[in-house]
Amino acid sequence: MNTIIGWVAEPLGMLLSYLYGFFDNYGIAIIVFTLIVKACLFPLYADQIKHSARMADVQPKMQALQKKYANDKEMLNIKMMELYKEEKFNPMRGCLPMLIQMPIIFGLFALLRSPTDFIESNTMLMAVHEAFLWMPDLSQPDPWVLPVLAGISTFISFSQTQKQTSMGDNSMASMMKMMRYFFPIMIVWMGRSFPAGLTIYWFVGTVIQIFQTMGLNRWKKKLTSK
Repeated sequence: MNTIIGWVAEPLGMLLSYLYGFFDNYGIAIIVFTLIVKACLFPLYADQIKHSARMADVQPKMQALQKKYANDKEMLNIKMMELYKEEKFNPMRGCLPMLIQMPIIFGLFALLRSPTDFIESNTMLMAVHEAFLWMPDLSQPDPWVLPVLAGISTFISFSQTQKQTSMGDNSMASMMKMMRYFFPIMIVWMGRSFPAGLTIYWFVGTVIQIFQTMGLNRWKKKLTSK
């Protein structure tokens, strides 16, 4: 596929195929594949989390300026720029990690949703139909267990993010609170139609992200306590 998604999915497919050849188990190959991908994306995720925490620190000062200069937009912009410079804070920096990750995320989903479209291997044609744990065929959806686990892990992950971006009564906090409940429900609904292999990736990846966030939170507490 001559698209950005294809360019991302094809090399990832080569990695997944190699891992399957090594472990000879498609379920285990997906789990190890998820660990490798999450490890590679961790620097971007860490930068995004640090930016969110920094935003929470700067937000009260931003709100004070917005209230003070509510009727003078030009002066508000000037004061905001001064605040960003004083705090050494770039509001656009939080978008960069996500922009870099998006093609990778879409490529991963395309690969795990239709692996044989991106992996030229006869072995993988049969591998995607293997059984794993209670699931008889990883190319077919798991009706409830895996989607519910994915939904629960997503809820925990969003709860962590909400705590980090908690900035009082504002639109960002309200949106995060709504997404905290809506997104996990959507994941359960989608997981019941996605191939089990893709839902395994989401569940395992989210659990890894939960522990990564816990580690980053501990690191932040150590810095602030010094």
